[in-house]
Amino acid sequence: MDLQWRNFPLVVIVAAAFAGVAFGPSESAESIPDLSGIWEHANPGFEPLASGPTALINRSRRPNGTGDGLKLTGDYTNPILKAEAAEIVKKHGERALNMGDPNPHNQCWLEGPPFVFTNHPNEIVQTRDKVVILYQDNSQVRHVRMNQTHPAQVTPTWYGDSVGHYEGDTLVIDTVGIKVGKYSMVDWYGTPHSEALHVVERYRMIGYEAAKEGFERDTKEYNEPRGMPAADPEGKYLQLRFTVEDKNVFTTPWTATMTFRYVGNGPLDWQEQACAESLLWYPGKEADVPRADKPDF
Repeated sequence: MDLQWRNFPLVVIVAAAFAGVAFGPSESAESIPDLSGIWEHANPGFEPLASGPTALINRSRRPNGTGDGLKLTGDYTNPILKAEAAEIVKKHGERALNMGDPNPHNQCWLEGPPFVFTNHPNEIVQTRDKVVILYQDNSQVRHVRMNQTHPAQVTPTWYGDSVGHYEGDTLVIDTVGIKVGKYSMVDWYGTPHSEALHVVERYRMIGYEAAKEGFERDTKEYNEPRGMPAADPEGKYLQLRFTVEDKNVFTTPWTATMTFRYVGNGPLDWQEQACAESLLWYPGKEADVPRADKPDF
């Protein structure tokens, strides 16, 4: 269900403008890791860890033991899920097997974190006071305020309130206040979330061997040969390790990764994709594209 999505020229122009902003004397460009550029992850899903509380896997397996990407039935027996959430995941899996399952991606809705992490490719733009993350599909943009705190009262929004800081070679982003909507979910298995959702992201450049380990976990889940990077020790790789907690949905915080390869740095690397131009997300079914009930003015 990989659809055509919206064009990206405006945000690329904005990205170029941000890229030219100089860092201040208290935080020079040399003092922070350079995570800028366009990064790609081969498959639309998280990389479950080998042990500990981690993301759901697909109960639908191919004969070779890997997950069947055409039948997204989340493992509702994963102990991170509370009973009500497990039942919701189970129902989503039943719909996925029989008629396809709506989600924010195929319905052209905004994808809040952590679901949006699977939106690829993405571009990271760093400045002194802000980090901007651009997602190609549906022209989505996240703004991260650096070295700030969350307001005492956060008004929920689709991407939440994100604040960041650097810890050595790692960009850390803390997000709260993520809005709950019609198709809101944590992952492609329909795992729900409440407005208590709290996501912490840690982005760090890694070497080839560490990247290979992440891609191997990804390939085990999605059986995608293109998920494995070429044997290039000199290549650039970025890993996102994120932790999710929601007291209303999960029994415990859980962690997973997304491992990305560097694919470029410029507007020519973006493709024109518009979700609303391809409404048939499943045979005989039209996407529930967001529509305004009343004029904005």
